[in-house]
Amino acid sequence: MTPDRRGQAHTLEAIAAGILLLSSVAFALQVTAVTPLTGSTSNQRIEDHQATVAEDVLATQAANGTLRAGLLYWNDSKRQWHGAPWDGYHDGAPDDTALGRALNEALLDRGVAYNLNVYFWRNDQRIREQVVYLGEPSDHASTATWTVTLYDDDRLRDRDGNPTATTLADAGDAYFAPDVEPDGPVRNVVVVEVVTWRM
Repeated sequence: MTPDRRGQAHTLEAIAAGILLLSSVAFALQVTAVTPLTGSTSNQRIEDHQATVAEDVLATQAANGTLRAGLLYWNDSKRQWHGAPWDGYHDGAPDDTALGRALNEALLDRGVAYNLNVYFWRNDQRIREQVVYLGEPSDHASTATWTVTLYDDDRLRDRDGNPTATTLADAGDAYFAPDVEPDGPVRNVVVVEVVTWRM
């Protein structure tokens, strides 16, 4: 084979190898679908940030005493949260409570959906009370929790968020969390859960 023909053969081999390489890359890109919800480092950071914001809201509200007040925002005559249907609020927590305002400002106003649940014990079973339901969380949802001890002498709040004369002991079975210690001062120990995800 002459040197000219060898050069032509090498050139053809290089072109064929380049076409094969480009075809492989194009095929791989078509097979792998990249969407806004595809797991990545940036998505993990967003999830971590959402969880941190929710934890900060719960911690601040607990320190202020307004987390407990939010749990006492209960209409004992209707046996439900003030102004909510039986299955909780569907457009965010009520702004009549500091907890509701804080959650809506920190999450909902910034394009982050959330569900607010309260877990409590009844007859050795863990029960969920749905407070706010904004939809089914995505696969990349984050969760923040805070534990609150409720006492028999805690007073329920009225529609404006002010304490009433009715204590949890007075409310009896009309309050969602039963009295797990009838002979003691503790009513129940509840876990407040905020589940967050991007809308």
